[in-house]
Amino acid sequence: MFGRVKPLDAILATAEKKSLHRSLGPVQLTLLGVGAIIGTGIFVLTAAAAQKAGPGMMWSFIIAGAVCAVAALCYSELASMVPVSGSAYTYSYAVVGEVLAWMVGWALILEYAVAASAVSVGWSGYFMGLLKSLTGFELPAMLAAGPTWSLTGVDFSSGIINVPAVVVALAVTFLLMLGTKESATFNAVLVAIKVAALTMFVILALPVLNTEHFAPFAPNGWFGPAGTSGLGIVGAASSIFFAYVGFDAVSTAAEETKNPQRNVPIGLIGSLALCTVFYLLVAAGAIGAIGAQPTALGTQPGSAEFTAQCAALAAKGSQPLVCSQEALAHVLRSINYTRAGDLIGLAANLALPSVILMMLYGQTRIFFVMARDGLLPEKLATIHPKWKTPHIVTLITGVFVAIAAALLPVGQLADISNSGTLFAFLMVSVAVLILRVRDPHRHRPFRTPLVWVVAPIAIIGCVTLFFNLPTEAMLVLPIWGAIGLVFYFAFGYRKSHVGRGLVEVHEEDTDVPPQTVPPIS
Repeated sequence: MFGRVKPLDAILATAEKKSLHRSLGPVQLTLLGVGAIIGTGIFVLTAAAAQKAGPGMMWSFIIAGAVCAVAALCYSELASMVPVSGSAYTYSYAVVGEVLAWMVGWALILEYAVAASAVSVGWSGYFMGLLKSLTGFELPAMLAAGPTWSLTGVDFSSGIINVPAVVVALAVTFLLMLGTKESATFNAVLVAIKVAALTMFVILALPVLNTEHFAPFAPNGWFGPAGTSGLGIVGAASSIFFAYVGFDAVSTAAEETKNPQRNVPIGLIGSLALCTVFYLLVAAGAIGAIGAQPTALGTQPGSAEFTAQCAALAAKGSQPLVCSQEALAHVLRSINYTRAGDLIGLAANLALPSVILMMLYGQTRIFFVMARDGLLPEKLATIHPKWKTPHIVTLITGVFVAIAAALLPVGQLADISNSGTLFAFLMVSVAVLILRVRDPHRHRPFRTPLVWVVAPIAIIGCVTLFFNLPTEAMLVLPIWGAIGLVFYFAFGYRKSHVGRGLVEVHEEDTDVPPQTVPPIS
């Protein structure tokens, strides 16, 4: 069981059939990383981070970026050694075996599918805000947000179902089933729109910065009040981690990079540094313009208590940053840039559906490879005769995404997504160390510098951020993992192709769904 390893040589032999031209230099890699990183997280999580950390969320961006940097260096070594699709699932299968690879693939559902749900909810907030600003129309509150969830139960006072989020998730799913695929040019245009929108925000918000809004700087401290979880500066960093996912676009481009040993670290660290500075400018603009103090200390965003506090403030005619569903647009409208706020909302409405598309692409491709390996029912890998897409697995994934988007707030979805992502990056960091010991002489186009320092720091960083997620998000991973293990031993253990002695590598099958554009968080 633990000895079932997908042969690394077979994977590499497959990868060699598609030799790619090494053409990317450090500037191209850095720009690729910036385009892949900047996106949904900064648009939709600024309010949730403010509720957790107040102005101290500026430190949260630095902490999350630093953890991403060391994890990315580990990711790059495996990506350059095993340059095929399947993400961390394939790397784990080749290094630590089938059971842990299954767990990583199962956890990646939390990364991709739940992240797609989070983006759907983020899109919903900006769509409804833009609609209200332009036409005055508002959906009833019960149809514009899902309920609030906690360990004590479900509260439907804030909403019942997020209808716009369901609509956009299902619409993107059906587009994928029909075979719609983004071109690199179209993706570049959308990246430019988002960067331009955020640049406009910084230009308009920073001049009205009021330093008094930065005090107190860390109202919830570094780790939140005693007896709470997921709050404070480190708790906000655990949520803001979502805003950096996508950096693996640089890692997976290692095989197309000139002199990867030099240029991959430049691209990774450079793109993460640029994005962190950009994020800090946006955060400073938002905080300085209207303030970012929590509604009440120790209150978790998305909780029933938080919803009640925001409702009470709204009744008094006040909507602080932490209560907004469209944080950046709300800031600009609050400082009398109404049309600029609408433009931010329009940019989000145009760009975020493409993010959902890319995350669903990534999820579908991992499911496809797992089904071809026999770990999931092979029926899921069926290709539609007309559309040439894996329509069954796409539909199942899309329905799952829509249900989660309908019933959960964006902050909780991002935290759940981060729990899966952190586990996957943890396993990649462990795999790098294992392979250095087990197979030290294998060719590595990129070698993680100071690996016995960098990889342990990445492991500690992922563990620290995980244990500073809210309790509900932390519990999702082991519960989800237990469900996955039950499924594995009931089905995958018996049907596994590797377990049956079939040496196959499906990551580059000719009918595999088109490679995803790297997910833009």
